[in-house]
Amino acid sequence: MNRLLFSAAMLLVLAACNPRLSNGLHVNDLKKDVEMVTDKGTVIIRLSDSTPLHRDNFLRLVQQKFYDGLLFHRVINSFMVQGGDPDSRTAKPGQQLGEGDLNYTVPAEIRESLFHKKGMLAAARTGDDVNPLRASSGSQFYLTQGKIFTDAGLDSVETFRLKRKIPAAQREVYKTIGGTPHLDLNYTVFGEVISGLAVIDSIAAVPTSGRMGGDRPVKDVHIIRARLVKRK
Repeated sequence: MNRLLFSAAMLLVLAACNPRLSNGLHVNDLKKDVEMVTDKGTVIIRLSDSTPLHRDNFLRLVQQKFYDGLLFHRVINSFMVQGGDPDSRTAKPGQQLGEGDLNYTVPAEIRESLFHKKGMLAAARTGDDVNPLRASSGSQFYLTQGKIFTDAGLDSVETFRLKRKIPAAQREVYKTIGGTPHLDLNYTVFGEVISGLAVIDSIAAVPTSGRMGGDRPVKDVHIIRARLVKRK
């Protein structure tokens, strides 16, 4: 009996140290990384505390194993790889994807400090014409690949795409690591690949159906599983 009481007491102590939040997550979940295993390798993603709505939504979906078995349904080399369409789980070969979603959006959390350098995790969304507040898809995301820019190239992006100056520190990143600067401040960036960056290149390099076919890989690239893991 004493052992049973001791065990129950320990469970209460553990629960008090890691309480469940109102959104179903535990406090400790907020400090975990996401391990995403794909057909092309494994990436570790660290979510940003600056975007708590997107962070918590992604954590919940991973915890529910929502992404397991979905495809990277839109792949554009030197740009990005996109996944998270629930329709992709049972898609037939050649079927165009990208319209599937959950029955909610996530309010925009666009931060100037979170920009589209290579390896960033961002939320897909519908266009400004139907979505002026730039709310994010409930499930669809993309990982940036992009390219390395010259000063002249960044000047062109500033003039013709952004209509504003790119901060000096960010320009240096785009000239060394690369990315997709024309997306900055238009989509919510909410995480970063901290391990497995080459996996993005491997996914981006696969043959696709091209723009008219929705840029779907000719041979499916799966998210085999996504899990919350302890930070190293």
